Amino acid sequence: MVAAVGAAIAGDQELSYGPAGYKGLVREPYILSLACFASIGGVLFGYDQGVISGVLVMNNFGKQFPLLANDATLQGWMVAVLTLGAMFGALVNGPIADRISRRWSLLLANVVFLIGSIIQAAAVNIPMIFVGRFFAGLAIGQLSMVVPLYLGELAPPNIRGSLIALQQLGITVGIMVAFWLDYGTQHIGGTGDGQSPVAWRFPLALQCLPSLILAGGTFFLPYSPRWLMTKGREEEAHSTLLRLRRVDSSDPRIRLELLEIKAACIFDQEVIEAKFPGITSRFVLATKQYKELFVVRHLNRRLLIACLLQIIQQFTGINAIIYYAPQIFKAIGLTGNSIDLLATGVVGVINFFSTIPAIMFLDRWGRRKVLIIGAIGMGISQLIVGTLYAVYQHSWLEHRSAGWVAAVFIWIYISNFAFSIGCVNWIMPSEIFPPGVRSKAVGVAISTNWLSNFIVALIVPRMLKSITFGTFYFFLVFCVILVVWVYFCVPETKGLPIEEMDKIFGGNQGVEDMARIADIRRRLGITVTGGERLGEGKESESNGDGSDFGEEKRVVEVSHHEA
Repeated sequence: MVAAVGAAIAGDQELSYGPAGYKGLVREPYILSLACFASIGGVLFGYDQGVISGVLVMNNFGKQFPLLANDATLQGWMVAVLTLGAMFGALVNGPIADRISRRWSLLLANVVFLIGSIIQAAAVNIPMIFVGRFFAGLAIGQLSMVVPLYLGELAPPNIRGSLIALQQLGITVGIMVAFWLDYGTQHIGGTGDGQSPVAWRFPLALQCLPSLILAGGTFFLPYSPRWLMTKGREEEAHSTLLRLRRVDSSDPRIRLELLEIKAACIFDQEVIEAKFPGITSRFVLATKQYKELFVVRHLNRRLLIACLLQIIQQFTGINAIIYYAPQIFKAIGLTGNSIDLLATGVVGVINFFSTIPAIMFLDRWGRRKVLIIGAIGMGISQLIVGTLYAVYQHSWLEHRSAGWVAAVFIWIYISNFAFSIGCVNWIMPSEIFPPGVRSKAVGVAISTNWLSNFIVALIVPRMLKSITFGTFYFFLVFCVILVVWVYFCVPETKGLPIEEMDKIFGGNQGVEDMARIADIRRRLGITVTGGERLGEGKESESNGDGSDFGEEKRVVEVSHHEA
């Protein structure tokens, strides 16, 4: 029982499990291996997005599906149907992850992904391609929502950002593998009319392999301790936390972390019972919780940050830059396979290697600093590429050096995107929400990403035709907005336990809520140094919204109280 966990601790104890960044990762090989394995979900995400671009230009695919190969609008919808499926999958997976656990929702997503992959690989007509893409999109949406949520709940505060960033690294790995596989299989039977159907069916079928590995591995993954606690399985939560943290059961940090998890869960449960008395229907309760995300002050502030990150990520122009890169490279005189190699291959390699610094240092640098630095780098790159195109759009061949400068700044843009908002947009939504609504909120945020992705995919080709270089300036505006918004409106969350996000978002600002959380902590025996109860006597410091607690370190003692 947790009451036993609340035994007295000799002296004060800061809730820390070691250094941040790569040093912290090296000291936690077990949880690092779990995170790497769960991030296979990111590999599937990147692979399925990346593989289709190579398949579309293969000769045999064009012969079997001439309408799809030659109709740009139909191709656009073929790509877009994946994002629509992903938007729906991310949105509905919140209640699913709450009901069956984060672990089993990973398995469910892989089953759906296998169905979609098999249909695509075996397609003999266009409807089969679309249905397969939609099912694959459903699964990718589920995975893109649940993987960062799961990793965020497993991770200790000091390396949480680094572990969740592995999701983005997995995406870049998937994109790279898909490109090089397409590049190799296009030669099966030759690249001309004799090309074998295996050239495009094999890459679509091969994505079943990592999905099967991830599906099989879910039987060996641990449950999230926070999910176990919400289900009243305290002993399992305790034993799972011991395995994850690799410390002795008498370690005071385990006692404190478990009590804080329980305090957060009890608080959410008591608030639900107080706000929605007599409601027994899970559907009705879930609907009301979704509504709360938009109407409760501290929750809609968190949701606004999480969703704006997703929108701005897409509107900084990542897809536009990647889309237009082949045309820039072709304009400076590169032809044939060299265009693909530079536009896709090099971009994929840079994307992968630029994600690594975020994994190693994000928990030391902080979310805000990384976002601001990345936005400045992306903005400068957009400005230079757009200006060069405005000046040389009709004379690239006479000014090859200008074309190479544009190419270099495309790569610099990709690098800045990869280590900044490419990672942080997965991390913050999974860490800033209270446990009662976390999965639902993450689902809303990630579905917003996919909706934005869909919109950008539809408008970018039209923008490039109508306003040409103005497209880059349009996305530059969003890079500037990102810098200003992060500087003035986004709080720093590095190193802060998930259960303490209320300190910076003001979740307990009401008198009734403050009294409730203080009572819960009193019942669990959590006090601050000197005997002052957590949640009491703090209102003057936070001005009622918790905004001034940002960098405060938690130093507490746990006294012996029966819970």
